[in-house]
Amino acid sequence: MGGTFDPPHLGHLAIAKSAKEQFALDEVLFIPSGTPYMKKNKKILPGLIRMEMTELAVADMPFFSVSSIEIEKEGNTYTYETLQDLRKSEPETEYFFIMGADSLWSIENWKEPGRIFADCRVLAAIRDDKSREDMEAHAACLKEKFAADISLLQTEQIEVSSSMIRHLCEKGNVSAIRAYVPDTVYQYILRNQLYQE
Repeated sequence: MGGTFDPPHLGHLAIAKSAKEQFALDEVLFIPSGTPYMKKNKKILPGLIRMEMTELAVADMPFFSVSSIEIEKEGNTYTYETLQDLRKSEPETEYFFIMGADSLWSIENWKEPGRIFADCRVLAAIRDDKSREDMEAHAACLKEKFAADISLLQTEQIEVSSSMIRHLCEKGNVSAIRAYVPDTVYQYILRNQLYQE
């Protein structure tokens, strides 16, 4: 499961739990992005800070772990390269790429989407803003175009986004984020005064 994780929140964990349970995954590997080329004009926290928060978020969850594979890379990071590196290091492993509905809609704009689909099975979480019918239709188009293996993921709906959490912090309403992040992440944000003006 890749992402900026700026910060990681309960929505991320809910999607990961659903994927683990519904597809009997052995492990969910969280991969904080290194230098995401699609967010080059956006201000994001340094990779090591985002990775520390992600490690805190999953610390007490069995079968969840965090990889620094993209954080350690110089320059832009691309999902297709990360998948290739993972497959080289563990060629016998079957990889699933867990993503939200928004990523399923934007993946054709990513670098080398065909290679991404060739190297993994995609699990896309259904969200309120996209109906199951819309998701199924879009997945069918991608399957036809890229011979992609895409399955839809039914998840608990948690109305939260990393940008919403950052916005609350910027407005001085840090205590409000407690409902949206694990307590360890909340304490980390508070202690380090992250996202605050």
